[in-house]
Amino acid sequence: MDSLTQIAINARKASIELQNLTAENRSFALNKIKTVLENKKRNIFKANEQDKQNADQLVKDGTLSASLFKRLDLESGDKFATMLQGISDIDRLPDPIEQITYSSKLDEGLELYRVTCPVGVLLVIFEARPEVVVNITALAIKSGNAVILKGGKESILTLTALSSAIQSALSYTAIPPNAIQLVETRGEIDALLDMDKYIDLVIPRGSNSLVKYIQGRTRIPVLGHADGLCTVYVDEDSDLNKAIRVVIDSKVNYPAACNAAETLLIHRSILSSHLLPLVTALQSNNVLLHLDKESMSQLRSPYDTSRIQLCVPENFDTEFLDLEMAVKVVNDVEEAIQHINSHGSKHTDAIVTENEHTAERFMRCVDAAGVYWNASTRFADGFRYGFGAEVGVSTNKTHARGPVGLEGLLIYKYKLCGNGHVVNEFGEGKKKYLHEKINVFRDNLIYKY
Repeated sequence: MDSLTQIAINARKASIELQNLTAENRSFALNKIKTVLENKKRNIFKANEQDKQNADQLVKDGTLSASLFKRLDLESGDKFATMLQGISDIDRLPDPIEQITYSSKLDEGLELYRVTCPVGVLLVIFEARPEVVVNITALAIKSGNAVILKGGKESILTLTALSSAIQSALSYTAIPPNAIQLVETRGEIDALLDMDKYIDLVIPRGSNSLVKYIQGRTRIPVLGHADGLCTVYVDEDSDLNKAIRVVIDSKVNYPAACNAAETLLIHRSILSSHLLPLVTALQSNNVLLHLDKESMSQLRSPYDTSRIQLCVPENFDTEFLDLEMAVKVVNDVEEAIQHINSHGSKHTDAIVTENEHTAERFMRCVDAAGVYWNASTRFADGFRYGFGAEVGVSTNKTHARGPVGLEGLLIYKYKLCGNGHVVNEFGEGKKKYLHEKINVFRDNLIYKY
């Protein structure tokens, strides 16, 4: 048996062992991981510094994008502290396993319950961001899933340091060590994508090309998004100050993120009052603008002509992941909705308006995982939603959509508790099913298995 098959088998066995662990077991493991990561912070930063030095050369050589390089850094600001806080936030969430979501009495002594349970074995593939290892580990342990992790080669030293710390922490807990495994090469991923016998769900986090490659390469269900083509529509009834705040934050706060806005739509009737202030605010933040002909013709000085280009059709299908934005004039909210549904990626789109009816129309009709009213698209994040962290963002229309936290790593099973019941006793001229709702409290499970 080859080593990769053994990794997958080990993950499957670990996922079964996890089913028997208590919420207390899992909580203890999360706190231990946080402690060990904090203790090994210096070694982790040393590895991250080396990765950044190596990646800087890759950027200079043109083999690594600047946006991926930005995501590699684990040392700047409060990124490491936020990562550790995410573990605590996940730990504090209610235990998601064995929660009853449906109950019915079929007959006296025959009771049916639908209860939440882990998906099983996850394969998570991501680029650059080394903190993903910790985020996914915490979510997997809390939700009772085993996970196989594959990060980008540009962050391999940091990933190894983080994985080593996690394995060290797990050795003090009831969590089987094979519940969290790290693989290193792309060739290993190709082989694992064929192992639908052992792996239940693939979650890719990375570039459009990575996600599309994985989606076309495996029979295993894939949860993820290929693009982050987010749009802000500034309506005729918008407040200018709110519009500027929302547009600037959506584009500038972190332009390399998948929830950064790439397109600005503006209602034709407010070009004279809103367009120049919006353009000026964006240009003051060094945003290169791709304007359509109408918005270009409406501009009057002062503005920086070096940061403005006439747009081409492809601009509205481009995820810039940088300080660039496409701008288009629309007639009304209906045209804005049509444009977003035609060019967007079903990730997150926002409307700025004081008209509640228009906002409701937009949020009902835009086909996206997140639809916002007078709020930045950058709020599309599991941590900001209160999920503790996220395993990724899904634009699928399956069991999970948008930022995926614990609930997205759960499925359910039906448990039927009887007393020698058989189907043959029911039917025409025999017993009839009662189908009566059973009152059940989440923290007081009363079913008898």
